[in-house]
Amino acid sequence: MTTTVAPTLSARLSLTPKTTLAGLLDGAWWPRSRDLAAEIPPLADALGGRFGRITRITVNPTRWPVVPHKVAVTGHTVHVGWFTEQDPDKMILLSYAVGRCDLLVIPPDTEPAAAARLMTAAALPGSILAAGALMSDEAATGRRMRDARSSMNAWETDGGAGRPPPRQPVVGARMIPMPGNPRR
Repeated sequence: MTTTVAPTLSARLSLTPKTTLAGLLDGAWWPRSRDLAAEIPPLADALGGRFGRITRITVNPTRWPVVPHKVAVTGHTVHVGWFTEQDPDKMILLSYAVGRCDLLVIPPDTEPAAAARLMTAAALPGSILAAGALMSDEAATGRRMRDARSSMNAWETDGGAGRPPPRQPVVGARMIPMPGNPRR
């Protein structure tokens, strides 16, 4: 009898380009679940080339049901800590080589279009938007988009998808002749 091991999925990650413009975030990460023990290894592996060996990670426990103290990653162990004072939408990763990497954490159940917008916004060089601000802006954008879609659906179900109403003349308006264009 042989056992098969499921392949590890790569981390869904968007990083700021290397530049001198420092921002509040170094990018965004969109995990597939709320299981830190399963999600940290591919994240640490993906960041290794740019930030070196990730040795410590801090999170806010309000977003993670279980925060393990240690997670085995390829060739080493990552120590995980939690702070309730830390922005709940941000993860801080530390390495000996580069220092610190701050990532926006996009909830796993986020719609792909919204996740793409957040990943792009978090990776803008020199951005001064904090993780919580990006998430609240995206929530507001999502509400506006849902409202617009429901208004459009209501318009179409009420017969509004047909021809637009005819233009009505404005009462009291008069034509003003333009110079060089005599009125006939």
